[in-house]
Amino acid sequence: MHKPARFLKTGFLLLLCCAAYAQPAGNNMRTFFSEAVAARLAALPLHCIPREWPNKTNHTSDSSLDHTLLPHELHPAFYGCLDWHSSVHGHWMLVKLLKTFPNIADKEEIIRVLGNSFQPEKIAGEAAYFKKYKTSSSYERTYGWAWLLKLDEELYTWNDSLGKAWYQTLQPLTKTIVDLWTEFLPKQTYPNRTGVHPNTAFGQVFALDWSRTLQNGAFEKLLVQRSRDYYLNNKKIPAHLEPDGTDFLSPSLETADLMRRVLSKAAFLEWFNQFYTKEGIRNITQMPVVSDRKDMYIVHLDGLSLSRAWCMRGIARVLPAGHPAKKLFEQTAEKFLRETLPQVTSGNYGGDHWLASFAVYAIFDEKDL
Repeated sequence: MHKPARFLKTGFLLLLCCAAYAQPAGNNMRTFFSEAVAARLAALPLHCIPREWPNKTNHTSDSSLDHTLLPHELHPAFYGCLDWHSSVHGHWMLVKLLKTFPNIADKEEIIRVLGNSFQPEKIAGEAAYFKKYKTSSSYERTYGWAWLLKLDEELYTWNDSLGKAWYQTLQPLTKTIVDLWTEFLPKQTYPNRTGVHPNTAFGQVFALDWSRTLQNGAFEKLLVQRSRDYYLNNKKIPAHLEPDGTDFLSPSLETADLMRRVLSKAAFLEWFNQFYTKEGIRNITQMPVVSDRKDMYIVHLDGLSLSRAWCMRGIARVLPAGHPAKKLFEQTAEKFLRETLPQVTSGNYGGDHWLASFAVYAIFDEKDL
């Protein structure tokens, strides 16, 4: 039996605090981490993936016949962790930690929980949901879609027999998501620039990474073209107005994190220099104020610190030496991680059901694999 997250907090914080004061070597954020910390982070999705309640289904009923369906009936694999997308990225996180630390504590329990989800009939049920109801084709568009592709990519790149089996099981759902996204992109005239789930740039970052890893050239080409359509001519973005009160993504940094993948280094530098104002950069490098971690929306701002950190690290990596934002972004990313990691578990389910995934992704970006 796993202890509820509130019983893990004390030991978890002590380990994180110790890890957080290690000096990063070569800008490798894995120095913030240890196998013991990984095990304590893993306890959070292990606790919430099988936990059906509380639940925010976001299901739109077609009629009185389906309004009483329980979460596990709607989503047989990804019903826990409050909502579908949090369950999906909780699964991603467990896969990532199992790959990184093959002998992690509770390894067998992690395998058991993941294996319970990666059953062919359950994944088939997940795929069927997107076609079953009148409005379900837009369900979790595009945030949940993005995390599903990140999960698929993680399994694809795992040289392990169990991972390969789970990857094959996931394919009906992956194909459904890619087909829906491919159909949607030509119709999406304008990007969504919000700092929460529907943010277009965030979704396209994960989708583009997936398309390149899986060598899906047609999807990659479409994503690159739409990214250029949406953001290439953006200038003097009003980053001085960030964040909104419940943001866990930075609209400006997510855009820049996408465009560094789309443009050459030289073209990105030219674009970046016109995209940000000095006032905007100064603002987004300020630590977000989280006034109440028991409030499930205010605690989003801890996620904002983590997502800002991973965006700044990636952007700094492609900026030339001597660019004023390069060192600033590197130092700010480290600061955001140091100050936020000890807060990843607040002892409140509003943050505990998702923040650990953001922490793990912020520590292990694509260059740290």
